[in-house]
Amino acid sequence: MDRLSLNKPALTQKVTQVVTLYNPRLWKEKGLWWTLGLFVITYLVVILILGIVWSRSPASFDVREQALIVANGDSSKVVIGSVTAATAIRIGETLLDKPGGYLTNDKIPPGIYLDNIPNWEFGALTELRDLANSLRNDFSRAQSQSVEDKDLQIAQPQFNYNSDSWIIPSSESEYRKGITALYGYAHRLADQQAFDGQFFARADNLAVYLQVAEKRLGNLAQRLSYAVGQERLNTDLAGDRNARQSTSTPDQIHAKTPWRQIDNVFFEARGYTWALLHTLQALEVDFDAVLKDKNALVSLRQIIRELQNTQNPIWSPMILNGTGFGAMGNHSLVMASYISRANAAIGDLRMLLQQG
Repeated sequence: MDRLSLNKPALTQKVTQVVTLYNPRLWKEKGLWWTLGLFVITYLVVILILGIVWSRSPASFDVREQALIVANGDSSKVVIGSVTAATAIRIGETLLDKPGGYLTNDKIPPGIYLDNIPNWEFGALTELRDLANSLRNDFSRAQSQSVEDKDLQIAQPQFNYNSDSWIIPSSESEYRKGITALYGYAHRLADQQAFDGQFFARADNLAVYLQVAEKRLGNLAQRLSYAVGQERLNTDLAGDRNARQSTSTPDQIHAKTPWRQIDNVFFEARGYTWALLHTLQALEVDFDAVLKDKNALVSLRQIIRELQNTQNPIWSPMILNGTGFGAMGNHSLVMASYISRANAAIGDLRMLLQQG
């Protein structure tokens, strides 16, 4: 009895191990946990891969080819203004239909944790808004008292809808309405039986649009240069001794972009210049006669070449922010250099159009 009582705990442990080994309920529970773990790992891998794929900037496109697509392949329907209208359509469709779709208003992974492409989208959307505004107020109107185009009256406000609305109505649905209105305008341009759809390729119209683009590029160049920080002298009232401003500001300001915002500014600039590049390529086609008359065609092509440099591949896994002439590169300053040269060239082109 004593020996039996001494071996009883060991015997009980052996029996418990055998029962556990052959207990189907426990095996089922273990299998469930393995399945759940495998699902979580697979989900994370898929989200990571989608995030990488969706973070790639859209490729360039041929503006002449896009005009033919909008005209359903009929080259006779590609008239003055068709290329610019088709380019505006393609910019809008790229925002909505690129891999991952429109990500700015996403509330679930991977869109919710991506920030580079949403900032790229905002830059491209800004240029699309400027182009739609110029189409409505300048390119489609012969003079200040002429009637606005009925489709552009719809398109321009639609693109100004809140960029991060995700439900009722979503940003995508509102922008899609604007794209549909642009299609209507493009088709009426080529309709020889209707005279209410017009595009006026005049030097003064082009100069007005370029003035807006010049200011946008100047803003982006300054914000990009703030990546390394700089002491900026206040020149806000320079050139006019009678100039005044609402509130006083220091004579010297230290401007520096927070390190978490450096890549945001970079990709916003990259998105804006991507859209502006294609818009200027389209304007080169539609304003060909005007540019040749002003001997300004080569000037516009030089601007386009500078903007093409802003779309060069990024070989670094992150946007570097080296200082000055240090050992590490600075992507923001390189982008600012290209944009500043394009900005200066646009100013020269605008003066040429106005005075040449």
